[in-house]
Amino acid sequence: MNRHLGTGRALALALVGALVVLLSPTSPTMPAAQAATPLTVSQAIGQQNGSSQAVRGYVVGQPTATSTVVRSGFPNDYALAIADSASQTNTSQMLYVQIPSAFRSQWGLKTNPSLMGKQIDVTGALSAYFSHPGMTSTSAFALAGGGTTEPPPTGGTSPWDSTYYAPAIGKTGTALRTSLHDIIDNQTTLSYDAVWTALKDTDQDPANTNNVIELYTGRSISKSSNGGNAGQWNREHVFAQSRGGFTTSAGPGTDLHHLRAEDVTVNGTRGNKDFDNGGTAVSGCTDCRTDADSFEPRDAVKGDVARMLFYMAVRYSGDDGFYDLELSTVSGSAVPRLGDLDVLLAWNSADPVDAFEMRRNDRIHAQWQGNRNPFVDHPEWATSIFAA
Repeated sequence: MNRHLGTGRALALALVGALVVLLSPTSPTMPAAQAATPLTVSQAIGQQNGSSQAVRGYVVGQPTATSTVVRSGFPNDYALAIADSASQTNTSQMLYVQIPSAFRSQWGLKTNPSLMGKQIDVTGALSAYFSHPGMTSTSAFALAGGGTTEPPPTGGTSPWDSTYYAPAIGKTGTALRTSLHDIIDNQTTLSYDAVWTALKDTDQDPANTNNVIELYTGRSISKSSNGGNAGQWNREHVFAQSRGGFTTSAGPGTDLHHLRAEDVTVNGTRGNKDFDNGGTAVSGCTDCRTDADSFEPRDAVKGDVARMLFYMAVRYSGDDGFYDLELSTVSGSAVPRLGDLDVLLAWNSADPVDAFEMRRNDRIHAQWQGNRNPFVDHPEWATSIFAA
């Protein structure tokens, strides 16, 4: 009799267990589609009560103090800031997210600067961080919209390593330079008029598709406001034409990898000067400085400038009717040289590749020239080639 009661009790428990499984949120019949919609950043800022929540927002930088968020030169992988808009710069509209050690290699901005501008979902406790509305004890990170949870790798590996860069992988110094030249030198060439159209795509403002972002000023300006008058934007040759000995015929003069939208007046101020630190402030270009023979752009694009010039020096090696472009450590060097190389190497390290730069590289490759800037995909290659 006791044996029969024991069997009946076991059967009853098994049935209850099965029912629990069927009703569980993790049951195959009730997948994550039933999960609650993530909070917006604005909602999370207003709900700092310690509750565990999922929040969706765009990565806009790294908090380093209560009212300070840096957008480049990230000091470590310990935190990031998210907002409801990728172009948000007001720290009061940002949520500061703590990154536990287990997630830093994948989600920290020093290691993964290309996360800038990406929309992500984070889960953790809504509580102050850096004495600012934030999230602590973070337990999950994911790219929003069902994408992969792995950020695009930069610095050391690239999605193009097994295909586009395959002949160069494992090489260093002169051998690496030669291999990269052979990979990137067979591009589609554009007319100088076509450059106007291309820049409206490659330099598009991610927050306003009707505008482009000027390189040195950082100003967002209407795509249609291009030309040669004050207040308009024109086509800046980062490797100055007169310093490279080329014209605006097809070749280095129309290569999008160093052509950028820029304010007409500031473009004139830069002229054909070398790049270096110091000088007096440039009117209309916040954080830009210049002197008699050099120009210093704002911090956020110093790495961009360096990587464009590294590309030009490797792409144009004197084997296709154009000068062998080189980078020099001597200010005011003669054609076909531009400097200062030591400063450019420092800028490459201090200003990591960001989402804007990655998109630009992708668009030039996919839509316009069919070649890539290797130093955007592998910024560490600059040291191997130019610092030896």
